[in-house]
Amino acid sequence: MSTPNEENNEQPVQGRIRKENELRILKAAEKVFADNGFRGSTTSAIAEEAGLPKANIHYYFGTKADLYRTVVDDIVKLWLSSFREITMEDDPASTLADYIRAKMELSKNRPEASRVFANELIRGAPRIKTYLSGELKEWVEYKAKILDTWIEQGKMAPVDSTRLIFHIWAMTQTWADFGVQWSAILGNEDGLTQDDFDTATDAIISTVLRNCGLMPLPPRKTDHSILPSN
Repeated sequence: MSTPNEENNEQPVQGRIRKENELRILKAAEKVFADNGFRGSTTSAIAEEAGLPKANIHYYFGTKADLYRTVVDDIVKLWLSSFREITMEDDPASTLADYIRAKMELSKNRPEASRVFANELIRGAPRIKTYLSGELKEWVEYKAKILDTWIEQGKMAPVDSTRLIFHIWAMTQTWADFGVQWSAILGNEDGLTQDDFDTATDAIISTVLRNCGLMPLPPRKTDHSILPSN
């Protein structure tokens, strides 16, 4: 019979194991969904990728659809958090440059995440359409409103703030969604390098800031660990 102290010790261990298993499953699911799409993916394939029994998938996440939605939610939260909380008092050039760098870090370290989201949109977003027209729309409108205030204050040139955010997404996520194409064009048979991402990041920042009348280019951070790789 377990004593109260033994039971208390078991609970943190069980909680840690559960968390580790959930993270393994989410990471595996992200890769499988990116490679095969929702319809082409199976919980068996996800379990094999995670190195866990198939029963664990259903125990922790229920159905394949539930797991898919959890993966997509995790991806969106990660992307939205990469655009740090900003205020009217922040510097537009540094804010936009930091956001682009963060998004490029995600494209480099989490390319499967971007491809899962892209595949969902290509198929008409059947599972996240409500989210797109609700929470995501509100997030974009809030960020765009701050950009518009900077424009009104004369801190940056007049631009369509909503479309600017979309353009940043397109320019950064192409390095994840079409990494194979970029590797072929750049002649890198072994895939994109850190230099490729650094050069692309500077080019995107320059394009955006010039369009917004915000040159010169803010200094690059030397640390490439803006966001975690997992």
